[in-house]
Amino acid sequence: MASNPWWSSGYSDEEEMIFANTVVKAAQILMEEEEENDSSESVITRRIRVNRDREGAHEKLVNDYFWDAPHYNADIFRRRFRMSRRLFTQIADDLAGVDPFFTQHPDARNYEGFTTLQKCTAAIRHLAYGTVFDALDEYLQMSARTTRECLYRFCHNVVKLYSKKYLRKPNVYDVQQLYQAHEARHGFPGMLGSIDCMHWAWHNCPTAWRGQYTRGDHGHPTLILEAVAFTQRPQCAIPIGGL
Repeated sequence: MASNPWWSSGYSDEEEMIFANTVVKAAQILMEEEEENDSSESVITRRIRVNRDREGAHEKLVNDYFWDAPHYNADIFRRRFRMSRRLFTQIADDLAGVDPFFTQHPDARNYEGFTTLQKCTAAIRHLAYGTVFDALDEYLQMSARTTRECLYRFCHNVVKLYSKKYLRKPNVYDVQQLYQAHEARHGFPGMLGSIDCMHWAWHNCPTAWRGQYTRGDHGHPTLILEAVAFTQRPQCAIPIGGL
Protein backbone atom coordinates (compact mmCIF):
# COMPACT_ATOMS: atom_id res chain seq x y z
CA MET A 1 0.00 0.00 0.00
CA ALA A 2 1.74 3.15 -1.19
CA SER A 3 1.80 6.16 1.08
CA ASN A 4 0.04 9.39 0.02
CA PRO A 5 0.69 12.93 1.22
CA TRP A 6 -2.93 13.51 2.24
CA TRP A 7 -2.62 10.79 4.86
CA SER A 8 -0.45 13.17 6.89
CA SER A 9 -2.11 14.96 9.80
CA GLY A 10 -1.34 17.92 11.99
CA TYR A 11 -0.11 15.80 14.88
CA SER A 12 3.50 16.15 15.97
CA ASP A 13 6.05 13.37 16.22
CA GLU A 14 5.74 13.43 20.01
CA GLU A 15 1.98 12.89 19.79
CA GLU A 16 2.45 10.08 17.28
CA MET A 17 4.88 8.44 19.72
CA ILE A 18 2.27 8.64 22.50
CA PHE A 19 -0.43 7.15 20.23
CA ALA A 20 1.85 4.33 19.11
CA ASN A 21 2.84 3.55 22.68
CA THR A 22 -0.83 3.30 23.65
CA VAL A 23 -1.55 0.91 20.76
CA VAL A 24 1.33 -1.38 21.72
CA LYS A 25 0.27 -1.48 25.38
CA ALA A 26 -3.36 -2.22 24.47
CA ALA A 27 -2.26 -4.99 22.11
CA GLN A 28 -0.04 -6.58 24.74
CA ILE A 29 -2.80 -6.48 27.38
CA LEU A 30 -5.29 -8.04 24.97
CA MET A 31 -2.86 -10.81 24.07
CA GLU A 32 -2.36 -11.62 27.75
CA GLU A 33 -6.12 -11.78 28.28
CA GLU A 34 -6.53 -14.03 25.24
CA GLU A 35 -3.91 -16.42 26.58
CA GLU A 36 -5.62 -16.53 29.99
CA ASN A 37 -9.05 -17.16 28.49
CA ASP A 38 -7.86 -19.70 25.93
CA SER A 39 -9.56 -23.06 26.43
CA SER A 40 -8.37 -26.41 25.22
CA GLU A 41 -11.95 -27.51 24.52
CA SER A 42 -13.29 -26.63 21.07
CA VAL A 43 -16.84 -26.93 19.82
CA ILE A 44 -17.32 -27.74 16.16
CA THR A 45 -20.26 -25.84 14.70
CA ARG A 46 -21.44 -25.52 11.14
CA ARG A 47 -21.05 -21.99 9.89
CA ILE A 48 -23.73 -20.27 7.85
CA ARG A 49 -22.43 -19.09 4.49
CA VAL A 50 -23.08 -15.42 3.84
CA ASN A 51 -22.17 -13.84 0.52
CA ARG A 52 -20.41 -10.63 1.55
CA ASP A 53 -19.49 -7.76 -0.76
CA ARG A 54 -15.85 -7.39 0.23
CA GLU A 55 -14.90 -5.19 -2.71
CA GLY A 56 -17.81 -2.84 -2.08
CA ALA A 57 -16.90 -2.60 1.59
CA HIS A 58 -13.30 -1.74 0.72
CA GLU A 59 -14.42 0.94 -1.72
CA LYS A 60 -16.70 2.51 0.88
CA LEU A 61 -13.93 2.42 3.50
CA VAL A 62 -11.53 4.18 1.14
CA ASN A 63 -14.11 6.82 0.21
CA ASP A 64 -14.93 7.44 3.86
CA TYR A 65 -11.41 7.77 5.25
CA PHE A 66 -8.57 7.19 2.76
CA TRP A 67 -9.41 8.98 -0.48
CA ASP A 68 -7.90 12.26 -1.69
CA ALA A 69 -11.00 14.04 -0.36
CA PRO A 70 -12.41 11.61 2.22
CA HIS A 71 -15.96 11.89 3.47
CA TYR A 72 -14.76 12.12 7.10
CA ASN A 73 -11.96 14.55 7.94
CA ALA A 74 -8.81 13.96 9.99
CA ASP A 75 -10.42 14.95 13.30
CA ILE A 76 -13.22 12.41 12.90
CA PHE A 77 -10.66 9.79 11.88
CA ARG A 78 -8.64 10.55 15.00
CA ARG A 79 -11.71 10.19 17.24
CA ARG A 80 -12.90 6.92 15.73
CA PHE A 81 -9.55 5.20 15.23
CA ARG A 82 -7.83 6.76 18.29
CA MET A 83 -4.87 7.74 16.09
CA SER A 84 -4.01 9.81 13.04
CA ARG A 85 -4.16 8.59 9.45
CA ARG A 86 -0.38 8.81 9.20
CA LEU A 87 0.14 6.46 12.14
CA PHE A 88 -2.59 4.09 10.92
CA THR A 89 -1.10 3.77 7.43
CA GLN A 90 2.39 3.34 8.87
CA ILE A 91 1.19 0.45 11.05
CA ALA A 92 -0.76 -1.06 8.13
CA ASP A 93 2.30 -0.92 5.85
CA ASP A 94 4.51 -2.50 8.51
CA LEU A 95 2.02 -5.30 9.19
CA ALA A 96 1.63 -6.07 5.49
CA GLY A 97 5.40 -6.34 5.23
CA VAL A 98 5.87 -8.70 8.16
CA ASP A 99 2.76 -10.92 7.94
CA PRO A 100 1.24 -12.13 4.62
CA PHE A 101 -2.12 -12.39 6.40
CA PHE A 102 -2.49 -8.60 6.12
CA THR A 103 -2.09 -8.63 2.34
CA GLN A 104 -5.01 -9.30 0.03
CA HIS A 105 -5.14 -12.80 -1.42
CA PRO A 106 -7.93 -15.10 -2.69
CA ASP A 107 -9.68 -17.46 -0.31
CA ALA A 108 -10.46 -21.16 -0.76
CA ARG A 109 -13.33 -20.33 -3.13
CA ASN A 110 -10.97 -18.18 -5.24
CA TYR A 111 -12.73 -14.99 -4.15
CA GLU A 112 -10.60 -11.96 -3.40
CA GLY A 113 -10.03 -11.63 0.33
CA PHE A 114 -10.04 -8.57 2.54
CA THR A 115 -7.56 -5.77 1.97
CA THR A 116 -4.94 -4.49 4.38
CA LEU A 117 -7.11 -1.47 5.18
CA GLN A 118 -10.12 -3.64 6.04
CA LYS A 119 -8.19 -6.00 8.30
CA CYS A 120 -6.37 -3.23 10.17
CA THR A 121 -9.58 -1.20 10.49
CA ALA A 122 -11.39 -4.18 12.02
CA ALA A 123 -8.64 -4.63 14.63
CA ILE A 124 -8.20 -0.94 15.45
CA ARG A 125 -11.92 -0.22 15.73
CA HIS A 126 -12.36 -3.18 18.06
CA LEU A 127 -9.50 -1.93 20.23
CA ALA A 128 -10.95 1.58 20.16
CA TYR A 129 -14.55 0.66 21.04
CA GLY A 130 -14.31 -2.78 22.64
CA THR A 131 -17.42 -3.98 20.80
CA VAL A 132 -18.44 -7.53 19.84
CA PHE A 133 -16.57 -9.06 16.93
CA ASP A 134 -19.41 -8.84 14.41
CA ALA A 135 -20.28 -5.20 15.19
CA LEU A 136 -18.73 -4.02 11.90
CA ASP A 137 -20.08 -6.83 9.75
CA GLU A 138 -22.51 -4.55 7.93
CA TYR A 139 -19.80 -1.95 7.27
CA LEU A 140 -16.70 -4.06 6.56
CA GLN A 141 -18.59 -7.19 5.42
CA MET A 142 -16.42 -9.24 7.77
CA SER A 143 -17.55 -12.13 9.94
CA ALA A 144 -16.88 -12.36 13.66
CA ARG A 145 -14.38 -15.18 13.13
CA THR A 146 -12.32 -13.16 10.63
CA THR A 147 -12.47 -10.06 12.81
CA ARG A 148 -11.20 -12.02 15.77
CA GLU A 149 -8.32 -13.41 13.74
CA CYS A 150 -7.48 -9.91 12.48
CA LEU A 151 -7.42 -8.61 16.04
CA TYR A 152 -5.24 -11.41 17.39
CA ARG A 153 -2.74 -11.21 14.52
CA PHE A 154 -2.72 -7.42 14.74
CA CYS A 155 -1.87 -7.50 18.46
CA HIS A 156 0.73 -10.24 18.03
CA ASN A 157 2.55 -8.41 15.23
CA VAL A 158 2.29 -4.94 16.80
CA VAL A 159 3.95 -6.24 19.96
CA LYS A 160 6.54 -8.04 17.84
CA LEU A 161 7.31 -4.95 15.73
CA TYR A 162 7.18 -2.10 18.23
CA SER A 163 7.61 -3.45 21.76
CA LYS A 164 11.38 -2.89 21.84
CA LYS A 165 10.93 0.73 20.80
CA TYR A 166 7.83 1.80 22.70
CA LEU A 167 7.81 -0.46 25.76
CA ARG A 168 11.45 0.05 26.70
CA LYS A 169 12.64 2.35 29.46
CA PRO A 170 13.07 5.95 28.24
CA ASN A 171 16.59 7.21 27.67
CA VAL A 172 17.80 10.79 28.18
CA TYR A 173 16.59 11.86 24.72
CA ASP A 174 13.13 10.33 25.29
CA VAL A 175 12.80 12.10 28.64
CA GLN A 176 13.61 15.46 27.06
CA GLN A 177 11.05 14.82 24.30
CA LEU A 178 8.41 13.99 26.92
CA TYR A 179 9.26 17.13 28.88
CA GLN A 180 8.81 19.31 25.81
CA ALA A 181 5.62 17.60 24.62
CA HIS A 182 3.85 17.75 28.02
CA GLU A 183 4.98 21.29 28.73
CA ALA A 184 3.63 22.43 25.35
CA ARG A 185 0.31 20.63 25.84
CA HIS A 186 -0.33 20.91 29.60
CA GLY A 187 1.93 23.77 30.65
CA PHE A 188 3.71 21.68 33.33
CA PRO A 189 7.53 21.80 33.21
CA GLY A 190 9.31 18.55 34.01
CA MET A 191 6.23 16.39 33.45
CA LEU A 192 6.82 12.79 32.36
CA GLY A 193 3.23 11.55 32.09
CA SER A 194 -0.31 11.74 33.35
CA ILE A 195 -3.32 9.58 34.16
CA ASP A 196 -6.43 11.31 32.85
CA CYS A 197 -10.06 11.16 33.90
CA MET A 198 -9.74 9.54 37.31
CA HIS A 199 -13.05 10.08 39.16
CA TRP A 200 -12.74 10.56 42.91
CA ALA A 201 -15.79 10.68 45.19
CA TRP A 202 -16.40 14.14 46.68
CA HIS A 203 -18.07 13.24 49.99
CA ASN A 204 -18.16 16.83 51.29
CA CYS A 205 -19.53 18.38 48.11
CA PRO A 206 -21.82 21.36 48.91
CA THR A 207 -25.50 20.62 48.33
CA ALA A 208 -25.80 23.48 45.83
CA TRP A 209 -23.07 21.93 43.67
CA ARG A 210 -24.16 18.28 43.78
CA GLY A 211 -26.06 18.42 40.49
CA GLN A 212 -23.12 20.05 38.73
CA TYR A 213 -20.59 17.43 39.88
CA THR A 214 -22.78 14.30 39.67
CA ARG A 215 -22.72 12.09 36.59
CA GLY A 216 -25.33 9.44 35.91
CA ASP A 217 -23.01 6.46 35.79
CA HIS A 218 -21.51 7.31 39.19
CA GLY A 219 -24.58 8.46 41.13
CA HIS A 220 -22.62 10.70 43.51
CA PRO A 221 -20.52 13.88 43.20
CA THR A 222 -17.03 13.29 41.82
CA LEU A 223 -13.94 15.26 40.85
CA ILE A 224 -11.84 14.35 37.83
CA LEU A 225 -8.22 14.28 38.95
CA GLU A 226 -5.17 14.26 36.75
CA ALA A 227 -2.13 12.59 38.30
CA VAL A 228 0.98 14.40 37.13
CA ALA A 229 4.52 13.07 37.60
CA PHE A 230 7.29 15.61 38.20
CA THR A 231 11.02 15.13 38.52
CA GLN A 232 11.50 18.06 40.92
CA ARG A 233 8.80 17.05 43.38
CA PRO A 234 6.74 13.98 44.35
CA GLN A 235 3.69 13.04 42.38
CA CYS A 236 0.63 15.19 42.97
CA ALA A 237 -3.02 15.12 41.94
CA ILE A 238 -4.51 18.21 40.36
CA PRO A 239 -8.31 18.54 39.93
CA ILE A 240 -9.25 19.52 36.40
CA GLY A 241 -13.02 19.55 36.72
CA GLY A 242 -16.06 17.48 37.61
CA LEU A 243 -18.25 16.12 34.86
